Amino acid sequence: MSTAPVPYDVGPHLLVEADGPVRIVRLNRPEALNATNHELHRGLAGLWPQLDADAEARAVVLTGNGKAFSAGGDFTYLDELARDEDLRRVTLAHGRQIVTGMVACRLPVIAAVNGPAVGLGCSLVAMSDVVFMAESAHLADPHVMVGLVAADGGPVTWPLLTSLQLAKEYAFTGDRIPATRAAEIGLVNHVCPDDEVFARAMACAQRIAGLPAQAVQDTKRILNLQLERAVLGAIDFALSAEDRSFGSPELRANLDRLLAPKEPKEPKEPKEPKEPKGS
Repeated sequence: MSTAPVPYDVGPHLLVEADGPVRIVRLNRPEALNATNHELHRGLAGLWPQLDADAEARAVVLTGNGKAFSAGGDFTYLDELARDEDLRRVTLAHGRQIVTGMVACRLPVIAAVNGPAVGLGCSLVAMSDVVFMAESAHLADPHVMVGLVAADGGPVTWPLLTSLQLAKEYAFTGDRIPATRAAEIGLVNHVCPDDEVFARAMACAQRIAGLPAQAVQDTKRILNLQLERAVLGAIDFALSAEDRSFGSPELRANLDRLLAPKEPKEPKEPKEPKEPKGS
């Protein structure tokens, strides 16, 4: 595979490369398991119009650098959002742009879920067009568990991908959804060995990129009109509810607990060597 960087304006935590007509987008905070911070969130908001405007692009592969696809929201960032209303207002506007931009993007988006996809990562998977998932990976949307309303994709789109009952269960509980279970209930298309997930996603993207472009794009638009109606019907209430939930005492208590300095572990006492048998 021969790739070249593409000079999109997406900030430091997204990498965009071209492999012919395929654009490879990598979430790039590997030291933080690609957890979402303000720069990554803002970059995702601005990504989709640039992909739409890229005349040479025919398909997109979305993946994560390192061990994770995206391990959810950075707790420090969530704390900043809870304390700073102006930052939260900007972030919620970016959230709307991510959801509506991704759903309306003319290019097919193929997700290569190389590791855990949590929170916003889970939502990006839900809004992708075709999903290849590593055997060891899982999905989860733990917004409710920490006291937040999930507004950016999962609960908005899941009812169109799986049953309403299953969407409710996983949105309420935040339970992990292993790769095989995600495929069984329609949240992903394919489960593959960890070391094959990116290659399989690229092969799919290259195949789609070789098809008549206008036919592919109009067909995606027809299919996604249903998704777009669902998103537009729910997104404004969802974002308002998420905004309110940032002031909840449950979120404050959970963030204080998660951000508290960890107590150093007591060193274990060395075990006494056993007497050799027969002594």
